[in-house]
Amino acid sequence: MVVNKKTICITLGTRPEAIKLAPVIQAFQEAEDFDTKVILTGQHREMVAQVMNLFELTATVDLDIMQPKQTLNDITCRSLQGLEKLYQQIKPELVIAQGDTTTAFAAALSAFYQQIPVGHVEAGLRTDNIYNPFPEEANRRLISQIAQLHFAPTPLAVENLQKSDVTGEIYQTGNTVIDALLSVAQKNPACHVEGLDWDKYRVLLVTVHRRENWGEPLQDIIEGLKSILDKYPDVAILLPMHRNPTVREPLQKHLGDRDRVFLTEPLDYQELVGAIKRSYLLLTDSGGLQEEAPSLGKPVLVLRETTERPEAVMAGTAKLIGTNTAQILSQASDLLSNPQSYNQMSEAINPFGDGKASSRIVDISRKYLIDR
Repeated sequence: MVVNKKTICITLGTRPEAIKLAPVIQAFQEAEDFDTKVILTGQHREMVAQVMNLFELTATVDLDIMQPKQTLNDITCRSLQGLEKLYQQIKPELVIAQGDTTTAFAAALSAFYQQIPVGHVEAGLRTDNIYNPFPEEANRRLISQIAQLHFAPTPLAVENLQKSDVTGEIYQTGNTVIDALLSVAQKNPACHVEGLDWDKYRVLLVTVHRRENWGEPLQDIIEGLKSILDKYPDVAILLPMHRNPTVREPLQKHLGDRDRVFLTEPLDYQELVGAIKRSYLLLTDSGGLQEEAPSLGKPVLVLRETTERPEAVMAGTAKLIGTNTAQILSQASDLLSNPQSYNQMSEAINPFGDGKASSRIVDISRKYLIDR
């Protein structure tokens, strides 16, 4: 029997996109009625390659746009130029983008210019502050205006899209990051960090990278971490550093010589999952970790003033604490000193999905293309 395959282009450029799209790519590749093309823009390089290798995925095309000190204009322009030619050659019937990166925005816009339908994975997240986070809030809002399929992770995301009066079809699928996380976590991955004894210390996993935390907020975060170390001698901090020098240089300068602080290069995804499993709690400005850590029973303190994932806060799996030094110490101390507070967060139910989002996305896409 000859199968009339539908051509799908899944476009990504950063590590978070690669993690959240890996199970989607696998699900489409397993479906015999789809011809799945995977396009990398190269917005991030080594970090994406790690994820692709972990999930045994191969890119169809790599635009290789990454350059030193690239700006948002650079990323957008080079992505649009490369994607225009590729979409013209491949002629996909659906372009799938994920989240709120500049790559995702460029992929959606390029597809729109060629009147190719767009499917948006992780649609409907909102902070309602166009500059926070920047540029992510604007990116995801702009994608919502041109997508035909909105794959919303939660009921609140569905509600946000409905309030925005978007065109296209809205579906609640769950978040694909849970699909990825559970597939890796079941392998019980290790995280070996030289000198770090996981059994000796309560380890706080810390990540910080967002633009709104550059400068003074980052310095306040650093001071908060120092205060925690001073108060709790049984605590160690594991802090994988972002590659951006604006972030890593202050971290190295002010924390590099502190006892019980372990500054590392970015962890491979399986190492990150291993670190989450073994850590006591997380302090982060990452969006993905707000979704992932609760699935492994780890409380999350969010180092931001706003979050597009208020479901985690409402469910009790995360707390929005900002970057004030005293607030960081206070909120971490509550979890480190009060077992009841810790258990309430660690035992709360993760609102972000059941690990079956990717298969739902494939089924919805199939029906959409058949009905067109």
